[in-house]
Amino acid sequence: MATPKTVAFHTLGCKLNFSETSSIGRMFEDAGYAQVKFEEPADIYVINTCSVTDFADRKCRKVVRKALRKAPDAFVVMVGCYAQLKPKEISEIEGVDLVLGAAQKFKILDYIDDLSKAPGKGMVSAGDVQEANTFVNSFSFGDRTRSFLKVQDGCNYKCSFCTIPQARGKSRSDTISSLIENAQQIAQKGIKEIVLTGVNIGDFGNGTEVIEGLKPKKEALFIDLIRELDHVEGIERFRISSIEPNLLTNEIINFVAESNRFVPHFHIPLQSGNNKQLKMMRRRYKRELYADRVAQIKKVMPHCCIGVDVIVGFPGETDEDFKETYQFINELDISYLHVFTYSERANTPAAEMADVVPVHIRRERNEMLRILSEKKKRYFYNQHIGEERPVLWEAKNIKGKMTGFTDNYIKVAVDYNEDLINTFTQNQLKSILPVDDLMVEGILVD
Repeated sequence: MATPKTVAFHTLGCKLNFSETSSIGRMFEDAGYAQVKFEEPADIYVINTCSVTDFADRKCRKVVRKALRKAPDAFVVMVGCYAQLKPKEISEIEGVDLVLGAAQKFKILDYIDDLSKAPGKGMVSAGDVQEANTFVNSFSFGDRTRSFLKVQDGCNYKCSFCTIPQARGKSRSDTISSLIENAQQIAQKGIKEIVLTGVNIGDFGNGTEVIEGLKPKKEALFIDLIRELDHVEGIERFRISSIEPNLLTNEIINFVAESNRFVPHFHIPLQSGNNKQLKMMRRRYKRELYADRVAQIKKVMPHCCIGVDVIVGFPGETDEDFKETYQFINELDISYLHVFTYSERANTPAAEMADVVPVHIRRERNEMLRILSEKKKRYFYNQHIGEERPVLWEAKNIKGKMTGFTDNYIKVAVDYNEDLINTFTQNQLKSILPVDDLMVEGILVD
């Protein structure tokens, strides 16, 4: 196989995957490859997979077909969580040449170099996930306005529905000094916002250094990290992507409330609003703690945006259980939901549980919570109509409009103006626009 000159990437799943794809892309560029868009012909296509949904196989096959339509002779590499969990299954997808698991994906160039000397189809190297228990730092470029910065990886929790520990290994973290350097590199690129990402970022501290000025042998914690990042010049916004409610301390909440750079926006997984289900899910809190976290945030930041993850249709979830979840969320002062329909995952305790909820009922419950989410978001947006808030503008031109987000994550639209891209302006929030994707009409304030 001749040495390829072009490479294209496609990412499925979470912000963490996006940060890692970007880092792998820089490895290719450093090795002399030219990166092209996935929609263009390329010599190598790298697909970073996700294992969260039960549609992973279907999505992977679709993406592979899309790549090979552009370049039938291209070399296709599958990496990521799904590749780690089901390497043989992925290797049997027509057109896939190489499958690399969690530990191997950052050695991708070595594997490609080996195959260039001895070409072979369907090579699988998932490896033991425990090989991945060293931290590989990652951050994304490409989006002019924001970067996803990986601060933590893996998870030590044992939630009964989740395969992420199997796919990514134990909890581990970057060092604070390394993360500061990464943030400074991001700032030098002119990027204005950093989103902190990880599997369980509130568990930050595994593998981190002792910070100068702290007592000897004290582990660095997430609060220590965000305090240090708050001093990085050139980054005007830091956003916390998702943090477990039992790890979201008053100290973190109060720090964000007082910070000039960390924005008033939290995404906090709930998964269920009744304690029976939370126990069966092996979550590390009860709903009372979750309600307390929301109340504490709103006490010090009434304008704060709060997003919530919820799973519907978990085994044993009765109609009464779901009604309890619905009512609990309805009464919470939160801003939007990410609703997931439970799907059985191989090698998880939940997959063996009794009282399976019929699929059509799972879908009905999903739709009910999606409607509730729309109502919650509309109510949150309406609370801020008439206010002036800063917006960071993005590049996409959508029918003559451009959009951006306020500090508290309200999506705002104005007439497209290329000069505004990657800049902050003050905007009066005028009214909610009559479009499917909920957003607010903005008026630029001189």
